[in-house]
Amino acid sequence: MPEHTFRLNGELVTVDVEDDVRLLWVLRDILGVTGPKYGCGINVCKACTSHLNGKAVNPCAVPVSSLRATDEITTIEGLPATVGADLHPMQQAWIDQDVAQCGYCQPGQIMAAVALVRRTVEEGREITEADLDGIRNICRCGTYFRIRDAIRTGVKNM
Repeated sequence: MPEHTFRLNGELVTVDVEDDVRLLWVLRDILGVTGPKYGCGINVCKACTSHLNGKAVNPCAVPVSSLRATDEITTIEGLPATVGADLHPMQQAWIDQDVAQCGYCQPGQIMAAVALVRRTVEEGREITEADLDGIRNICRCGTYFRIRDAIRTGVKNM
């Protein structure tokens, strides 16, 4: 089988897996990283949202063969290290706003929120309601109002 090398949460990893295996299965089944959740497998629910080189992606739609050794995958497990803390400010905002009910989608929601904040900062602007509307991660418990409040709180501390 072919080998695929990339960085995961700051560490270089190599996996021996077929080219067409999706990154989500590599993360969960081979590397034991369970933060990105399997929800739909077709890039719709976004429960698996993680970062590829700082941008939000859905590992269920990324074949491992598309990764290069220089690519950095960050999952919810590695998010705090990006700010050198025990919790990322967005994770703390989620706690402060009591967002989670079942919690299944929350890692993907947080990763999408962080990517959105980073993008708006790079663009030199504040997050708008339209930006928040653009987050398409599905929450089956319907905590969207608390999610939006947490993003607004988290952005203040990022």
